[in-house]
Amino acid sequence: MKSNFSHRFPVILMAFTFVLMGTMVKAQTLKVKSSTFTISGTTNIHPYETTSTQATGELSVSDNKATVLNINVPVKSIISGEKLMDKKTYETFNEPQNPTISFKMSEVKSITTNGSDINVIVGGTLAMGGTSKTVTLEAKGKEVKPGTYTFEGSLPIKMSDYKMKAPTAMLGVMKVGDQVTVRYNVTFEGSAVQFN
Repeated sequence: MKSNFSHRFPVILMAFTFVLMGTMVKAQTLKVKSSTFTISGTTNIHPYETTSTQATGELSVSDNKATVLNINVPVKSIISGEKLMDKKTYETFNEPQNPTISFKMSEVKSITTNGSDINVIVGGTLAMGGTSKTVTLEAKGKEVKPGTYTFEGSLPIKMSDYKMKAPTAMLGVMKVGDQVTVRYNVTFEGSAVQFN
């Protein structure tokens, strides 16, 4: 009996190790490697565009399902190339009080995969300018290589929905439209994962 257990013990230990390893690899967290957020809108004089490339965040996947998605964009990273426009942008956000734009996922509405293509629809909270609203983001994704995943999409936003007043310039002669479109392209990098 004693001898039988001593023969079986290594097998039991090995099986336990595999189970433990399987549990450990269930949850994987990928970090933002690179990003581009482009905000485009119109004024009564000309269209405009500003860009940020300094987002941080993470995407966690457990049992092939996205469980966490957080993105943070510093307001001061939004740059148009025109000092006056940038100043007005920071004033609109009240940047000293609200230095970050953030998105936090609350649910995955759908994920469909086809080869290396990954299409996702998620719901979550977008916070900016001191106000938070529930939004739905749609993104077309692609597995660039195992462990590297890129997602892109766009979201129309009304500044007034976030209690932000569209800026003016030139003594009120130039007025910015209330609606803007945010286009996003974010690449996550980490351990290889699968989505379903």
